Amino acid sequence: MLRFALLLVASLAFVSSAATAEQKVVRLMANTSPPYADAKLPERGLALELVKQVFATTDYRPEITIENWSRAVEGARLGVYDGLAAAWYSDERSKDLLFSEPYLRSELIILKRRSVPGNFSELKDLAGARLGVRVDYAYGVDFSAIPGLVLIKENHMIQNLLNLLNGSVDFVIGDQRTITLQLHEYLKDKITQFEVLDIALPPVKRHVAASRSLPGHDKIIAEFNRSLAQARKDGSHGATVKKWDDRYGGIE
Repeated sequence: MLRFALLLVASLAFVSSAATAEQKVVRLMANTSPPYADAKLPERGLALELVKQVFATTDYRPEITIENWSRAVEGARLGVYDGLAAAWYSDERSKDLLFSEPYLRSELIILKRRSVPGNFSELKDLAGARLGVRVDYAYGVDFSAIPGLVLIKENHMIQNLLNLLNGSVDFVIGDQRTITLQLHEYLKDKITQFEVLDIALPPVKRHVAASRSLPGHDKIIAEFNRSLAQARKDGSHGATVKKWDDRYGGIE
């Protein structure tokens, strides 16, 4: 009986390792952007956990390196890496990269200090203000159309939030999940000092993007799309997103 059990365990281990070996490695890059991609977070972030889960039922296994955004995009464009794990679509990028269906959607919000009065319901209401933004972030908003708007650029969201608190900027724009995480992690005792403006903004969608110079890039994306559709259908995709969203409260 013991001998049979040992043989069964060995067989299962062999089958598991063989399945992993059969998967082709896809070298992807992502930039540090909590809670989506961060080496310090569980599963290295929400986006990377989803990408790994989706690829698990394909012929490919992602090996994801976390880099700064400009290096990640350039590395994928030149074919140094096979693609990007959490990319925003743009027509310019699509010349060099083939994008998957979006696997994650997030909302943009604008914050102000609660103590500052005013009615801000449209982007044009920000005219003449100082807006905290992140370097190399694709907001999908034409800031140049807002008269007198000054963009104050920082590398990290927490810097923008601190600038808002000390009055260095009037507003901060950013991803709702990123802002919520950073407020709860670094400024939990000051959350009530922030207020979310009721301004509609375009959503941010994240994709896997494969370099068009990579042989078989179309097959990689096709398999990812197929597996993604199945994950949405069986509920595993939604369960992972909900798990991450439940970790933090909102911004009152």
